[in-house]
Amino acid sequence: MSDVTGMENFLKVASSVLPENIAVWAKRNLMMARSQSISPDERRHAMRALSMMLNIHWQDAYFPAIDPNAARKVLDENLYGMDKVKQRIIETIIQINRTHTLPAYGLLLCGPAGVGKSQIAYAVAKILKLPWTALDMSTINDAEALTGSPRVYSNAKPGKIMEAFSDAGSSNLVFIINELDKADAGKSGMSPADALLTLLDNLGFTDNYVECTIPTNGVYPIATANDKSKISDPLMTRFAVIDIDDYTADEKQMIFERFSLPKVLKRMQIRPEECVITDSGSRKVVDIYKDQPGVRDLEQAAEHLAAHALYLIETAHVSTVKYDAKDVEKVLLDE
Repeated sequence: MSDVTGMENFLKVASSVLPENIAVWAKRNLMMARSQSISPDERRHAMRALSMMLNIHWQDAYFPAIDPNAARKVLDENLYGMDKVKQRIIETIIQINRTHTLPAYGLLLCGPAGVGKSQIAYAVAKILKLPWTALDMSTINDAEALTGSPRVYSNAKPGKIMEAFSDAGSSNLVFIINELDKADAGKSGMSPADALLTLLDNLGFTDNYVECTIPTNGVYPIATANDKSKISDPLMTRFAVIDIDDYTADEKQMIFERFSLPKVLKRMQIRPEECVITDSGSRKVVDIYKDQPGVRDLEQAAEHLAAHALYLIETAHVSTVKYDAKDVEKVLLDE
């Protein structure tokens, strides 16, 4: 909805199913959008805020039961190992099934880069059947970027949190907060980390631009961090912390063989029999990147090898390219 008439018709029909304070807010802003006694900037701000708020599906915070076995299957398909992490997530699912509400605390996933913290968050969103939105705290240096700026300014705009609700189109969502440990102290008074507390307290969030408190009891926050010692105590108390260790060499080899390589081959439309990496070859891949945390380098290595195989298939007209340890070393290190 982007025109006044459409918004007015929508409110006539649907205002009774909106949260009461949002329905009152919407009618007041609709009057502002129609008013000729205020400035064009004020009318424009009112229209933008209305468009954002009325395009969000405002839901109650009742969550239907989730099959724990189906949830475990999703986790196993997306994550190798991590049994303790999976157990903690299944415990959360069972808690939701008992109360039909989200837990009071979100999840804070702590561990080195590349171990799959974001992948866990996406898997949880899939299990909860909720849209997700991501916020990267390493790029935010002041609280106003999160809370929005007041409409008294002609260049005012909503904050990233409000934009996230609008982009998701739902009041119930998984809010992924990446690199929470990189939330800077801010340029003045209120820091970005402090601004997050109003989202995490489950008491409702108010954006300075929208000027309306929106419910947050349908928001499930999942944060990621490399170093939890850099996170303030008030923020830490809003999360259940899950520490994730780096993978062992054997685990990395299994991930390369079962996840990274098949994923790359599928993306590049290469059949598994066209690009074969032997056991010694996959061990060599892991050894080359043994000093790098996580498994991101493994997927990049898989892509490099697959691209090399595809080149040989197309230029040398071979049907299969096989890589052992020496071949892997030549492709990844000598070229």
